[in-house]
Amino acid sequence: MNYKTILKVLSFFGMSISLIFTLDIFVALIYKEIFLNLLFYNIAIFSFSFLIYLNLKNEKVSLKIRDSILVVNIIWILLGVIGAQPLYLYSDISFASAFFEAISGFTTTGATIYTDVENLNHTLLFHRSLMHYLGGIGIIVLGIGLLSILNPTGSLSLFKAESTGVSFEKQTPKIKDMAFNIFLVYNSLIILDILMLKYFGMNWFDAINHAFSTISTGGFSTKNSSLAYFQNDGIIWGTTLFMILAGVNFLAHLRLYHKDITGYKSEEMKIYIFLFLFLSISLTVSHFNVDENIFYNVLKNSIFTIASIMTTTGFASIDYSGWSHLSIMIIFLAMLLGGNAGSTSGGVKIIRYIILAKTFLREFKRTLHPSTINSIFIDGEKQNEQIITSTFGFFTLFMLSVGVISIYVYARGYDAMSAISTGFAIVGNIGPGFSLVGPSNNFSFFSDIDKIILSLGMIIGRLECYTVYILLSISFWKKF
Repeated sequence: MNYKTILKVLSFFGMSISLIFTLDIFVALIYKEIFLNLLFYNIAIFSFSFLIYLNLKNEKVSLKIRDSILVVNIIWILLGVIGAQPLYLYSDISFASAFFEAISGFTTTGATIYTDVENLNHTLLFHRSLMHYLGGIGIIVLGIGLLSILNPTGSLSLFKAESTGVSFEKQTPKIKDMAFNIFLVYNSLIILDILMLKYFGMNWFDAINHAFSTISTGGFSTKNSSLAYFQNDGIIWGTTLFMILAGVNFLAHLRLYHKDITGYKSEEMKIYIFLFLFLSISLTVSHFNVDENIFYNVLKNSIFTIASIMTTTGFASIDYSGWSHLSIMIIFLAMLLGGNAGSTSGGVKIIRYIILAKTFLREFKRTLHPSTINSIFIDGEKQNEQIITSTFGFFTLFMLSVGVISIYVYARGYDAMSAISTGFAIVGNIGPGFSLVGPSNNFSFFSDIDKIILSLGMIIGRLECYTVYILLSISFWKKF
């Protein structure tokens, strides 16, 4: 194992994150809030990381895929530790709670342990949203451009180890150029979202925080009742649109920048929009028939809820936990889906369901016609067996992870609905679930040990299982 290379990369990320977190201090200065402890903390992190980097400055960075897998796992643990400290310093919570909140922020899960976020100062509210911002772009994608300073050609393995999606699609000659382009698209959507929210009446602070949460599909809000607080239809409909856009493959947005709309014509995109519309209409009909509310309000809240849950954002425009069993079932189906591969959303991803469905159909055809050769095509391209096997493997690991978390929570004495929805909400990086972890509740009632275990579940979901579970393989360590 190349320990020196790993330490050098980790120290570089430590310096980068500490510098980015100085934005918290600027917010504290603007709102005249206490920041000295935060300043000293940032200086300490930067200094420690800088000393390690300085000691290894002549060490050549050469990351192979196994090194990268280990680095990515360590980075996500360190992010939780580094991101937790400001929360621990300035709010009356345990370190385990702060670690949970930080991991929830960086993984863009949006599950919170705070019972009253409106009681937090501007610095902490922005810190939570800033973690969403960094996690949404993909802390590794953000770091590719920085890492290229150390190693101009060797950051591809790190990107592969962290990036989401079924397969890696290289769009530009240099990986750092593609990372920069994605970064540009990501920030463009955030700026547009901020302007939209400000236009419909939010102040600049709330607009920035909610835009960070929306485009990262995170879900942290500056208000206890989330977007329901604002009682503004423009905000609800506008946020719905941006959540849907955030759930689209960012390479499709990138192609649009080059006047190429083919990314929006993919099979995954068509199924994504179809399922969104189908579930939205189904939820509208089921909820309207039961409650007999004004149709417009039911339609608005149903569409917003499906967009929020399906893209794993986790915002709430209404407390849906008291809706009918049929409505809850429809929302639960949305929890199972996720957005597109290459988006900021979590979950299984639509493309994997397409591959699973086509594989099942292929096996049916093989049963009826054993001598025929049936291949699986996505957007006209033949999919190799490695992708199909990987998809089934991921789905198995994902459901296994959900099952383990659910069984653990249930064994701790909580009801079945809370346990099952916690499993999906945590591993799927969704945030809210049902019952005790519904949209009007939070995760504060869990013990410190529970929060650490749930934090690991969020990391497993964010890194899409393989990157974490491979560390349990004896052969992985033997290779070193």
